[in-house]
Amino acid sequence: MRYALEELILPSTLGFRNYDESTGLLYYLFDNIYNSSLTTFIAGILWILEKYGVAENDKKQLLIEKKQAELQALKTQINPHFIFNSLNNIYSLVYQKSDEALPAIEELGQLLRYSTKDLEKDSISLDKEIGYIDSLIALEKLRIRNPELLIVEKNIQHPHLKISPMLLVPFVENAFKHGDFRDKCFEMKISDPDEVLHFYLFNYKTRKMKDVVSGIGIQNVKKRLEILYPKHQLEIKDSETEFVVDLKIDLKNE
Repeated sequence: MRYALEELILPSTLGFRNYDESTGLLYYLFDNIYNSSLTTFIAGILWILEKYGVAENDKKQLLIEKKQAELQALKTQINPHFIFNSLNNIYSLVYQKSDEALPAIEELGQLLRYSTKDLEKDSISLDKEIGYIDSLIALEKLRIRNPELLIVEKNIQHPHLKISPMLLVPFVENAFKHGDFRDKCFEMKISDPDEVLHFYLFNYKTRKMKDVVSGIGIQNVKKRLEILYPKHQLEIKDSETEFVVDLKIDLKNE
């Protein structure tokens, strides 16, 4: 179009042209491509960068959506497992016609009210998560012959720090489900020095055979920790006789 305008139409109508009259079409095309090559190169780089940026943003958005979907799925797995363990305890009390059955049902109802409301949230306060654990321990004490063997130490200076709901509870559930409380202790320590959560749990394990779903809660927590707190420190010792958890999470920016 430019060649037609500058070298054909303008000379015949206004009497002037951009190139010499002897300039052919091939030279005209080559010269214009050469002169516009730098602009074309820069434009091409900008186009590639723009497309790359859009692709990266789409990729990040997909990863975010995938993580959110995975977290929601993981959290929905916690609740049935938690209810299953608690109902087993209450069933045992009812079967024994224990006077402690009704308080246990009331405690479970309180726990379910908490979990139903807070599992939908991305995070809750640290003191509320510890409240879950306190209620769970209170429920478990009803079936343990020697509740004085349960040693719990809490040193919380920042109760309003945010944490993902039901992140610590599965460790405690696992300890009670497979723990030996006949004459051996259970020890749990929770502190938050410098806004870094330190959760420590130790208990002896019963030698009874584990059920096939015993590891669901722990594997669940590991996946959630990897997604939400990639810099966390978690050490688990799960031998035939002992179960130990040592977890540290920096909650400063949560």
